[in-house]
Amino acid sequence: MAKSYNSPTKLATPSDLSDKNRRNIAAAINPLVADAFALFVKTKNFHWHMSGSHYRDYHLLLDEQADQIFAMIDILAERVRKLGKNTIRSIGEISRLQNVKDNDKDFVKPQDMIKELMTENKNLTARMRAAHEICSGSCDVATTSLLENFIDETERRTWFLFETQAD
Repeated sequence: MAKSYNSPTKLATPSDLSDKNRRNIAAAINPLVADAFALFVKTKNFHWHMSGSHYRDYHLLLDEQADQIFAMIDILAERVRKLGKNTIRSIGEISRLQNVKDNDKDFVKPQDMIKELMTENKNLTARMRAAHEICSGSCDVATTSLLENFIDETERRTWFLFETQAD
């Protein structure tokens, strides 16, 4: 059964967008919040466990990318709240909503880390484009605009990771 993003009256911020559209937007954005959390942790995991001859470059790149991903979380979650809907409440909810695959392996080769993150960022871009369509179709220009910027940032991360793995 799909998660309901209806808010109690005290949290139901007024909006000129219809309740149906706001529910659909929350249902599209909350999985992106979960994905941003999961991708942040995965990127930091690889940052912390990096090894090899490109250690410093990869370590710094992944730290920079993790910071950028982390910055998306609050903005997206607060956007859902501005629409008067509920957002992520727990690690369990993140786990249920995330599309990003966890990697708990004891050791991952540096090139495999880079390739995996490149793929995750590319896939996140596609999910953001799908959410963008929902937001645009709901006349939610604010969320649409945020997603356009996040899509650009995610494409940049994908590009950098692609160029890095081409060694």
